[in-house]
Amino acid sequence: MADYDFDVLVIGAGPGGYVAAIRAAQLGLKTACAESRETLGGTCLNVGCIPSKAMLHASEYYDAAANGAMAKMGVVVEPKLDLAAMHGQRKEAVTQLTGGIEFLFKKNKVEWLKGRASFESADSVKVGERIVRAKNIVIATGSSVTPLPGVEVDNAAGRIVDSTGALELAAVPKTLVVIGGGVIGLELGSVWRRLGADVIVVEYLDQILPGFDDDVRKEANKIFKKQGFQFKLGTKVTAATASGKSVSLAVEPAKGGASETLEADVLLVSIGRKPNTDGLALDKAGLKVNARGQIETDHDFRTAVAGIWAIGDVVPGPMLAHKAEDEGIAVAENIAGQTGIVNHEVIPSVVYTMPEIAGVGLTETQAREHGEVKVGKFPMLANSRAKTNHEPDGFVKVIADAKTDRVLGVWVIASVGGTMIAEATLAMEFGATSEDIAYTCHAHPTHSEALKEAAMAVTGKAIHI
Repeated sequence: MADYDFDVLVIGAGPGGYVAAIRAAQLGLKTACAESRETLGGTCLNVGCIPSKAMLHASEYYDAAANGAMAKMGVVVEPKLDLAAMHGQRKEAVTQLTGGIEFLFKKNKVEWLKGRASFESADSVKVGERIVRAKNIVIATGSSVTPLPGVEVDNAAGRIVDSTGALELAAVPKTLVVIGGGVIGLELGSVWRRLGADVIVVEYLDQILPGFDDDVRKEANKIFKKQGFQFKLGTKVTAATASGKSVSLAVEPAKGGASETLEADVLLVSIGRKPNTDGLALDKAGLKVNARGQIETDHDFRTAVAGIWAIGDVVPGPMLAHKAEDEGIAVAENIAGQTGIVNHEVIPSVVYTMPEIAGVGLTETQAREHGEVKVGKFPMLANSRAKTNHEPDGFVKVIADAKTDRVLGVWVIASVGGTMIAEATLAMEFGATSEDIAYTCHAHPTHSEALKEAAMAVTGKAIHI
């Protein structure tokens, strides 16, 4: 140990990085974490998952009061929007949670190296003006917004913004155009639509939510349209110009055709994220990135250079905070000589709109590429709890192998879909069949009964439909 300052140095304090650092320290390894932000938690806690959910939750209350959902249940109110207070509770949530991580660092004796990190060699890293050596280095630098050629983001001006800027709007735009029909665009679009904005989503592909099951994509499109979203699918953006208090957006069919101009108060660019590897001086450590800018690793998260590991958004796989967290635990345990495993075949995805949209495992199309399947579906309209809560939209879909009955994928659209998908994920982790879920007693009345019924429907046994 005399030759090294630390057993483990983690670069980045996002969900993957801070979890890796804490777990490594718990395992008795002298650990440090390099982070250049003023607060810990990375994109997720500071400007991503957490603040967006705070705004989504608050805007749901406003929308329910303003647009009649509460009135249906005998609660009549005339809401007044206090956007400053809504932003305030968002910031408070961020402060509490990022502060909580700092407390956990101190409790577990993880040293926070404040500053931007870059490699000096395979075992040396410069953080600010300090150079430290570590026996093991974990790259957990996360991702950042993918830029769109021809469209310049300026969050400070508040006209052409990315996901960070969309959380900070000081007023509700009359018209918001969202470039990208993925998770982030639909979530942030939902926030401002509920608060009064007209929302237009421009998506290059012919349907929203790429990567999700086709039935889910089609049903979600219908639900969002019913809520007031406008969609321009199969459409590409060629230019955007901010002038005064508006933005002019040039669009045309993705397959070619006449161009048209859209006008908006605010334009949100949300076309994806890219790995954060710039500035790390990976070449000094002997590392290269692949064609997508990612760092390749083996099953144990080792890179091509001994002693250097990588997790989270900088490695291949879905860019999800919970994936990074699991990888953070696994990499720390592998470094400590234990067996850290992440089952990348069973990573759930959730869109925190209303209703929520969630999935785990294979889509029906993907499953059919592997062989014959059986599918069971059950509508939330027929679920007693959803009915009494006035939440009829959505369904649960279970995809199982036709021969073994093993569950290959589960897809949910429901008000609590993000919570419901946990049961499906656990079932799949243990190799459950649709019959295992179907014959497991579910509490009544709950939304989760829809998963039981969908599992029963796989073999034609659904009761309430």
